[in-house]
Amino acid sequence: MGVAVLLGGSAYAGWTLTPPGPGPAPVAGPSDRAEVPSTTLPPLDEPVPSAAPAPEDLPEIDYAPSPAGFPDDPDTLDTTPLTEGLRPTRRLAAYDGPGGRPVAFLMPTISGVPLTVPIARRERGWTAVLLPSANRKLAWLPPGGFRTVALRDQIVVERVAYRLTWFRDGVARRTWQVSLGQHGQETPLGRTFVLGRTPPPESVYGGVDIYALGSIPDDPDSVPPSLRGAHIGIHTWYHDGELGRKTTNGCIRLTPGGQRMLLAEVPEGSPVVVVDELPTAPATA
Repeated sequence: MGVAVLLGGSAYAGWTLTPPGPGPAPVAGPSDRAEVPSTTLPPLDEPVPSAAPAPEDLPEIDYAPSPAGFPDDPDTLDTTPLTEGLRPTRRLAAYDGPGGRPVAFLMPTISGVPLTVPIARRERGWTAVLLPSANRKLAWLPPGGFRTVALRDQIVVERVAYRLTWFRDGVARRTWQVSLGQHGQETPLGRTFVLGRTPPPESVYGGVDIYALGSIPDDPDSVPPSLRGAHIGIHTWYHDGELGRKTTNGCIRLTPGGQRMLLAEVPEGSPVVVVDELPTAPATA
């Protein structure tokens, strides 16, 4: 008791992400996530670097830790909201840079859940997205094979203040106190995103769904063996007595009411940034 569980796939913790069911999604209406065709072409006087053919035996990016070889996110601690997401419409070769080396395939779904990844950069007609199942990494994609979607929401977590703030359209809406990763299993710094959600597998989660993030433990060997290969999660707990403390295995734990509000308002693909401290406390703090 008192130890938060990292979000894991069926091979690790016995439960998986929840694919959306029939009918409207429980988060964000159509006007919040209107899709538009991808438009990433550079100016006419700037050529688009060609994409090298991707070998068919490249690994596919899934819930397991992503393959090595992707570049670092140079702006990983930047809290400027990322306002566009990318949805693959087919299997996409992901590269280590514009015109660079293909590293893996980015798939339209992960564990049956449609994938939306925040767009981090654009360069010479190529698009860089936050890499799923990795920390502080980017994947570069050539033009074509995806659609874009507007992202209105952002979650910012401050490790020093034990504070989670939900922003919409750049404005702080609500703030909650949280508990974070204990010594040696610290909540990873940097930009990530909401990968998907899952029902709580045990009563200790307070009966509230859990968010799986794109991030994973910085030191996979530091977590208990049953959590190896798991993702960092945002979730609640059966009591609030540990808020404002370092007690989890890396997850971000908040109140049941706060988690229910995030689940109702913040859709998959929304960016999450973990920093030590914001220069100025949010107005909602």
